Amino acid sequence: HHRYAQLCWLFNQTRIPHVWILPHCGWWHYSYSPSCRSRFTDHLIMHITPESIQEGQFLLINKPLHWTSHDVIARLRGPLKSFTGNRKLKVGHAGTLDPLATGLLIVLTGKATKRAEETQGLNKVYSGTLTLGGITESYDLETPVLNPLPFAHITEAEIQAAAQTFTGELQQYPPKHSSVKIEGKPAYVYAREGEEKAMRPRTIEVFSFDITGIQLPDIHFRIACSKGTYIRSLAHDFGQHLGCGGYLSALCRDQIGTYHLENAMELADVLSIIKPSKT
Repeated sequence: HHRYAQLCWLFNQTRIPHVWILPHCGWWHYSYSPSCRSRFTDHLIMHITPESIQEGQFLLINKPLHWTSHDVIARLRGPLKSFTGNRKLKVGHAGTLDPLATGLLIVLTGKATKRAEETQGLNKVYSGTLTLGGITESYDLETPVLNPLPFAHITEAEIQAAAQTFTGELQQYPPKHSSVKIEGKPAYVYAREGEEKAMRPRTIEVFSFDITGIQLPDIHFRIACSKGTYIRSLAHDFGQHLGCGGYLSALCRDQIGTYHLENAMELADVLSIIKPSKT
């Protein structure tokens, strides 16, 4: 990843528009031009082969709304095993996305699954929308909006100042509706059963928190952050800071390390490549 980042910097300096790199885990692509997605997709389709999947490949998937990350793996595992003829093929992912989020999910196959922890540790970039004027138990729209509060008095200056408050190294409490383990069980299990369990704070870092649009009660943002950051918690804490409540109403993961959503494929497109055609 370090050498790849150095190459990306070099290509930015020299304005080389398209570069293809073939590491041991499959094709990587770097582009100076944001209009390259179709070219990349065509190229990637050509290089998803039984051999590359078997050896170990990173598949960049645009996770559909309402799907869990496990749903995506479960949908791909069978067809990938048939595609390679290997019933013991390992398939995993490098970082969970909530069901109500879309965006980049890295699926790992074969020997590349050994790099899951390494890839999960990369920094992330998200874009999304937080909505002021209420709170939810899950900090997003998985649960109903409670305690409506007035928000019309909130100014743009206050919003921009709040965003700066939530940058740098922070102590963050994960949502109770999350997969954080408590006594061996995910926290959401206790939350759904109505059992109160204390959540422990964790150290995270928000590198940038940019406000990209304001149409109250909605605030659009782009956040670059470290591993383990819950954007839902940031949305909740943001609303608490402004005194009117807030929750996450839309989220998309745009980037993981040097891997970009613009280079991802739709799940249906991947399945069309690896599933045998009916005759």
